[in-house]
Amino acid sequence: MSAPNNDYDPVEVTPLQIEAVETARDAALAAIAAATTLDELKDVRLAHAGDRSPLALANREIGALPPQARKDAGQRIGQARGAVAKALAARTASLEEEFEEKSLVDECVDVTLPWDLEPVGARHPLTTIQDKVADIFVAMGWEVAEGPEVEAEWLNFDALNLGPDHPARTMQDTFWVSPEKAAMVLRTHTSPVQARTMLDREPPIYIVCPGRVFRTDELDATHSPVFHQVEGLAIDEGISMAHLKGTLDHFARAMFGDAMTTRFRPSYFPFTEPSAEVDLLCYVCHGDPALVAACRTCRGEGWVEWGGCGVVNPRVLVACGIDPERYSGFAFGMGLDRTITSRYDIADLRDLIDGDIRFTLPFGVEV
Repeated sequence: MSAPNNDYDPVEVTPLQIEAVETARDAALAAIAAATTLDELKDVRLAHAGDRSPLALANREIGALPPQARKDAGQRIGQARGAVAKALAARTASLEEEFEEKSLVDECVDVTLPWDLEPVGARHPLTTIQDKVADIFVAMGWEVAEGPEVEAEWLNFDALNLGPDHPARTMQDTFWVSPEKAAMVLRTHTSPVQARTMLDREPPIYIVCPGRVFRTDELDATHSPVFHQVEGLAIDEGISMAHLKGTLDHFARAMFGDAMTTRFRPSYFPFTEPSAEVDLLCYVCHGDPALVAACRTCRGEGWVEWGGCGVVNPRVLVACGIDPERYSGFAFGMGLDRTITSRYDIADLRDLIDGDIRFTLPFGVEV
């Protein structure tokens, strides 16, 4: 029977040799010290403290040694691994502290810096006022209607009782679209939207039609070949001039304040009968006898022209397929550009279309 091999020397196992263990430990400590980021330290941890690291592989060899040799080898490997683990913990804490300090510097916000470096946007007053007008009438139960800007001659003129010889059909007022036989125009008012609605729907009809229109006017401080209108149409049983007056009074107060009043002056429009011009009390002198004579806005009148209106002509109802014996209605139309100049005391209509951002900025994003 053989005896135990008491002469076995553990240093003859290469991974357990003192020099090999110290070399692996020193390499691990050097790599830990050289790591400059947490990601680099993670790679070092896997290489020098992971399951496939030299010290971990040497630790596996201990189990194969005789019992009398395991103690010394275990102490050497344990001390080396402990030194590596301690260095890793210390370096991790150091790098985490550095990372937090760097983050505080990189992510800090200086609340004393200027906050308005980006230019502030603004809505154009024409857009704003169209939305405001729409909101006023939608709140009254009306609907917003739209139509094309290139319109058929029949809808722009004939359906609205503007006969073939009416002066508005001439080149002095109308942009005609080529070829002439197409009988198409750039709409001169938004009234064709009313005609389209009456042709497509049965009464009762309550619509407001904001939009862009075109006429061959010269561009100056008070005129433009391209401008904006809002027109309204109400068709129902029993509609009268009194309903028109009440509607426009409410519209004027909503636009210009509760103190605003209106007046009607007899006028003529082919599509309404009777017809009237609507005037607003001058927003500068307010009709004050002491101020009106010197007022440049109303030129001594005390009133400013706003638009036209009237009871819908029965011929228009017939042309659009509505029984005038049963239904009646009223219509009105105002220039939005003129409304803006009155509302904001703008002297030159061209400011609305020059595209100068300095003009639109004061209006902000009013809704």
